[in-house]
Order: sequence, then C-alpha cells, then structure tokens
Amino acid sequence: MKDQPVLGAVGIGDFDEQVYRFLLRHPDRTVTALADSLRVSTARIRHTLARLAELGLLRRTGPGRYEPVAPEAALGWLIDRRRLEAEAGLAEVRTTVADFAQLYQSGRLRADPAGLVEILSGEDAMKRQMTELNRAVTSELLVLDRPPYLGRPDDSVDTNESEIASTRELIARGVDIRVVYCPDSLERPGRFETLLRLAEAGERSKLLPSLPFKLRIADRRLALIPLVDGVYDNVALIRPSSLLNALIELFDAYWERGQPLIGAPPPVGDRPDEEDLLVLRMLNAGLKDETIARQLGVSARTATRRIAAVVERLGATTRFQAGVEASARGWL
Repeated sequence: MKDQPVLGAVGIGDFDEQVYRFLLRHPDRTVTALADSLRVSTARIRHTLARLAELGLLRRTGPGRYEPVAPEAALGWLIDRRRLEAEAGLAEVRTTVADFAQLYQSGRLRADPAGLVEILSGEDAMKRQMTELNRAVTSELLVLDRPPYLGRPDDSVDTNESEIASTRELIARGVDIRVVYCPDSLERPGRFETLLRLAEAGERSKLLPSLPFKLRIADRRLALIPLVDGVYDNVALIRPSSLLNALIELFDAYWERGQPLIGAPPPVGDRPDEEDLLVLRMLNAGLKDETIARQLGVSARTATRRIAAVVERLGATTRFQAGVEASARGWL
C-alpha cells in the first residue's frame, strides 16, 4: 500500500494521515515514541492525536496512549458524514440559484434594459425556445391555451398521443401544470377527451368561454407570449421583471374565473356510459354542437341527435335542465 495522502477529501491533513498510518502499523507506540519516530515535537503529536480521536479514527486508552478504531467503521462513518454534509451544502446552493439568477438579470437590465424582453422571429427559433423551456421547467408551468399552435421541433404534427406523452413526462418530473383552455383549443378532433385524460393524469385544467392570447410561464421566471393575435410570427420572451409579475397575476385571475374541466368521478353504480358522460362534460363546458361533433368525429347533425338523446335520458326538456340533473346525480 502506497503512503500517498488520500484522506484530504474527508478533512484529514497530510501530517495527520501520516501519524494515522504509523499508528495502524504500530498501535503500541506512545506519544514520545511517535514523536521520536517521526522526528517532531511531542506537542505536535498530541494535537494530531486529539484531532484524529475527535474524528473517530482513534480512541484514548491511557495517558499518552491511543489505539486505532477499526478503519472500516471509522472511515466509513467519516465518509458518510462528509457526503451528507456535501449534499446538504449543495442543496442549500441549489435553493439560491433562483436568487443569483434574479441578481444576474437585474444587473443585465440595469446595463441594458432592452434585455428584459427578447423578440423571437421565425418558426425554427420559436420551436427551439419552446423545446428549451419544456426541458428547463422544474416546478411549475402555467398556460393560457388557444390557437395558433406550433409544430414539433422535428416538423411532425402534434397529435393527441404526443400531447399526452409530453405532458405525462412533465408530470413525472414533478412539474405542477395548470392550464386554462377555451373552446378554440378544441379544434383538433378528440382533444377534449385527451384533456380529460391529462386531467386524470395530474394536469390541473380549467375552461373559459374565451381567452385573449396565448401565454406560457415556466417556473415564474420566464414567459412566452405572441405579439400578434392569431399568428406565431413573433413571440416575446420575458424574463424576471414587473412585466413578468403582471403576466403571472393575469394568469391567476383567469385561473380563478375558469371552470374545472372535470369534477369528482360519478358514484359507482350510478354512472352513464362513457360516450354520454363525454357529451355531458362538453355540454357543461359550454361547447357548441359543431365543436362537440368535431370531438366525437361525427357530423353536426349526428352530434345534435346524441345531445338530444342524452337530455331525454335524463328526463329533462332543455340542455340547462340536463346539466342541473347531471350535477345533482354527481356526474359532473
């Protein structure tokens, strides 16, 4: 075994390690004998032995005498303690990353206020930023959802399946997702049922009759918002600032006004079939016949007939009465 120092990582200096190694080989040596062998003063040896004993590597057996503790236990405990201390220190540093980022952004804004907002132009740049935002979000994603929609980075088209996969991946990472949808969000056939599945998977979602614009906020530190309604030609990337704070408050206001997409599940034994339940949920969300038809993949006439059948099955004469009855039964 080579005598090159290796214990510095657990807080043991080179000379202390030299004394420790010597005692492992010669556990019967006294303080005086150690000092003579290592050609140092007895005072220095006493200080070293006291430090090693404090670290748990030695135990005192009598005046001027120490013996090593079994290294497997002593060094193992010391390594574990150092690892836990390091992990605690790193965890504390991690909690301050956002504070340092805030200082960094504040400094940049003082030097260049234009850095508060970055304008992204071109579909490729926007896809790239959206992908980076989804990868970087760690705790919270806030979304106002409405068209238009970007394609995927590989130029493939978003599908209900790809939306479910990407949202579940975020939820698995511990991201709290809150989304406010509107009827315009449901242009893609089958998306309403997809949103119900996402809500069951853990996405918190609400619905409003309309939304003024799209908005995406990651970890309350970065926001993306189109500059022109209805097109995705230019998007503003907004960093920590009063403007970002205002957008967060605006999202919270819309969230409070929204109606939850799903309520508690209907009681077992008193439940409509899945298709009727889907129709009732869409009616309750205020969707029009044409939008419901798109979600069911049928014609508007067929959708109207299905709605009428559900209303009649509930013993109601109007859609409003059907909603009241369905709520009373615990279906919505």
